[in-house]
Amino acid sequence: MPYTCGIHIYEVPTSIIAPIESDSAIIVAVGTAPVNQLEKPIINEPVIAYNYKEAVEKMGFSSNFKEYTLSEVIDVAFSKFAVCPIVMINVLDPKEHKQRQESKEFNIIDKKVTIAQEGILLDSIEVKDTTESITYQLGIDYEVTFNSNYDTIIHILSESAAGNEIAVKVSYDKLDPSLVTSDDIVGGYDNIEKKYKGLECISQVYSKLGVIPGQIIAPGFSQRPVVASVMRAKTEKISGLFRATTVVDIDSSETGAESYDMVYEWKTQNSYVNENMICCYPMVKIGDIPYHFSTIWAAMTAKTDAQNNNVPYVSPSNKDLPITGLVTESGKSVYLDLSQASMLNGYGVCTAINLNGWKTRGDNTSVYPSNTDVKDRFIPVRRMFSWWANSFIQTYFQKVDSPMNRRLIDAVIDSENIRANGYVARGMLAGARIEFMESENPITDLLNGTIRFHQYLTPYPPAETIENTLEFDPDTLQSALS
Repeated sequence: MPYTCGIHIYEVPTSIIAPIESDSAIIVAVGTAPVNQLEKPIINEPVIAYNYKEAVEKMGFSSNFKEYTLSEVIDVAFSKFAVCPIVMINVLDPKEHKQRQESKEFNIIDKKVTIAQEGILLDSIEVKDTTESITYQLGIDYEVTFNSNYDTIIHILSESAAGNEIAVKVSYDKLDPSLVTSDDIVGGYDNIEKKYKGLECISQVYSKLGVIPGQIIAPGFSQRPVVASVMRAKTEKISGLFRATTVVDIDSSETGAESYDMVYEWKTQNSYVNENMICCYPMVKIGDIPYHFSTIWAAMTAKTDAQNNNVPYVSPSNKDLPITGLVTESGKSVYLDLSQASMLNGYGVCTAINLNGWKTRGDNTSVYPSNTDVKDRFIPVRRMFSWWANSFIQTYFQKVDSPMNRRLIDAVIDSENIRANGYVARGMLAGARIEFMESENPITDLLNGTIRFHQYLTPYPPAETIENTLEFDPDTLQSALS
């Protein structure tokens, strides 16, 4: 040992570990976007946006929500509920999902041709004279742009060979979202392109964007059982670690559950049953515009969490909705009274009712009634368990591979119990505690590098029913008249 003198300072790690709270309700939406509006379309990659402008710049925007489902998500998240961020995964590929519009004659007005057609791919436009004997050249005879409505404008240049024409014939490719299939949404790993696609891109959200998916949606596609089954699977072990919720729609089309009394049979036959899945029925409308209820529910959940310090202990049920009605996919109006809505809730399906204004209705995950475990059936309880687990992983992953000594064990126990006491004091938990039990940590596991903690977590279940018994008291009447 070297000879020393003077004063020496040493530091040890803080025994209490500051918790990292995972965002509870970040929406991850998989769908289609009008990417022809963009110079560099982003396809099968997670993209994050914190405001409307950023979302439109990255994904484009169209009011045709039926064909461009991510535009619906942008509209609902930023314009209707003002929640952020959202993560979007576009699967519409201009190279694959397109159709050719054969040559059609257009008049030239003020040296311009206007094509009021959505989804045109500018680089595919071909301009010819009306006899189709002359093919005009981009940059020499004409230029192409979009106007503010994303109509295509062909500008005939003054010195162009087409300068004296009164009409031209134009052919082009346009996006065709109808060509997007369930397989495109489900996705997978493309071994040729070495790229994840569709729902499989969810595994990249945390590593690429640094946020944990809270809610997975695929409006316009989640009513397809093959898509919903994969969405359900993606709620487990995201990036090998995290848990999420998926919000799906029950099919309200003519081939699905067009009436509320058909919902239970459709739900069970198509296996829409899982503790991490929330089922919504039917669609909703705002004015004359239909929206998928899954998009609205996910945004309402994010708003509810934001109003409660991003802790998902409050149910998104019985919250005001900015809608004007319920509709089926065909546009038929749906009217549910409280008893009918309660019937759907008893099936593990969430809906909405008009009770002094439109409100969300439903506390049960889709696993109910086949599973009545309070941990799995109630939405806020299930989400609290997932959120708490995600927070635990983020907080203590830094301790993985640390020496397995008593200091490590005590640091986890003390930090978690302090964190739990804070939530109990704020009325967000009924109670929580963590223990290190010798019975759960045999020496064989310790020698293999594994330590186990046992945590008790008790979120409050929602007060789904409040009862009050009224009784006439004749003694009070007699006393009043005496």
